Amino acid sequence: MRLNLFPGAKVKEVTYIKDIVERNKIKVPEGLRELVRILASGIGSSTNPTRICNTFQSVSQLQITDKTINEYISDIQDAFLIEEALRYDVKGRKYIGTETKYYFCDLGLRNIVLNLRQQEETHIMENVIYNELRMRGYLVDVGLVECWTTDENGKRKRSKLEVDFVVNNGPERVYIQSAFNMPTKDKEKQERRSLINIADNFRKVIVVKDDIKRKIDDDGVVTIGLFDFLLDEQSIERY
Repeated sequence: MRLNLFPGAKVKEVTYIKDIVERNKIKVPEGLRELVRILASGIGSSTNPTRICNTFQSVSQLQITDKTINEYISDIQDAFLIEEALRYDVKGRKYIGTETKYYFCDLGLRNIVLNLRQQEETHIMENVIYNELRMRGYLVDVGLVECWTTDENGKRKRSKLEVDFVVNNGPERVYIQSAFNMPTKDKEKQERRSLINIADNFRKVIVVKDDIKRKIDDDGVVTIGLFDFLLDEQSIERY
């Protein structure tokens, strides 16, 4: 006999989906369920309706258009199941409409949708940080930073780096990188790279899972532990 450790979990999922279906008069409920599963498995990943539609068609026999996918996503957002983080060009100071990211408002419900599979700690931690920032009242975007690099042949080339979160509160801004861990200097350099290529003087923070003492490097980048970030509401506003 299989023991159900979460007896009310499936009921919650069914109730959520049923409510969205009934309120929006959705004609293909299984399509909505499959879309929720796709979004749940891709938290923190850049995507767009066309890519979601392609994924949908690869895992389902249902035929659903980009337009319907957009409508379903809007319905899911209206039910406060997910939130959308827009992509923002930091240097160009403009939004880029080609791709976006989605985060689950309730990670417990997200995990139940996937039957407690796909427990990627890196993506879950990123979603936890996003939710905490939103709970504190910040507006949160996903940043894109354009920079120039030199390859092994000495050739200069332009590349685009991602900043996990561009966090805004009125005139104040903080750039945040979610780094599960930084076990090597190379990994630390990789996580810092997008932040140190931002020319303004706003705060730049890396959050790691480890319980570490807050530190600041020569470039002004602060590294703090996840627990420090979660337990101290002022953790990204002072140093």
